[in-house]
Amino acid sequence: MATPTPQSAPAGLRARKKQRTRDALIRAALELFTEQGYEATTIDEIAEAVDVSQRTYFRYFANKEEVAFAVQAMVEARFFDELSVRPATEAPLTALRSAVMVAWDDIGSAIESVIPVELYMRAFRMIESTPALVAAHLRRSSELEEQMARLIARREGLDVDTDPRPRVLVAAFGGVMRVAGQVWGEGQECTVASIRRLTQSYLDHIGPAMEDDWRAR
Repeated sequence: MATPTPQSAPAGLRARKKQRTRDALIRAALELFTEQGYEATTIDEIAEAVDVSQRTYFRYFANKEEVAFAVQAMVEARFFDELSVRPATEAPLTALRSAVMVAWDDIGSAIESVIPVELYMRAFRMIESTPALVAAHLRRSSELEEQMARLIARREGLDVDTDPRPRVLVAAFGGVMRVAGQVWGEGQECTVASIRRLTQSYLDHIGPAMEDDWRAR
């Protein structure tokens, strides 16, 4: 085993300290947003809660919106990592469904390393009830769906600008994910297992819901 160089330990310590500071800022921001409101909370208050300067805050986040969606961005990144390595033999919808299920299998511990899942739920509700953040959430969702559609198109060897199927599929998938998230946010069980079960159940309904004749069943 190689002996660590004198420079490697301090670098590792600095990286861990930066991560702890970033995590602390996220937690403080979400606590303040959910307790006193997003609009009423200032960046100075977030920084003060972690005992750092405003200048330090801006080393980690460009604005309040970025910190509000920091954990969600982490969840999305884990999903994209998994989607990008799904087997090429999987059908597009199967790849999307499998990626989100696998992502939820191990993202729980990652969320809980930053904030309690209960705070994640409260933050989700706060976003859904804050007009400025609802608009940002819809914009981010639209951007995310475009990235998904392009990734699916590449998997299938399609041109997303001439073949509508990747965007149509992702629009349906994204809609189901939003509904599942909203229902989870309105519920009482604030666990990763509960949102995973709910997501799985809603995804199972995509095919049946798109059948032509519901009454026949």
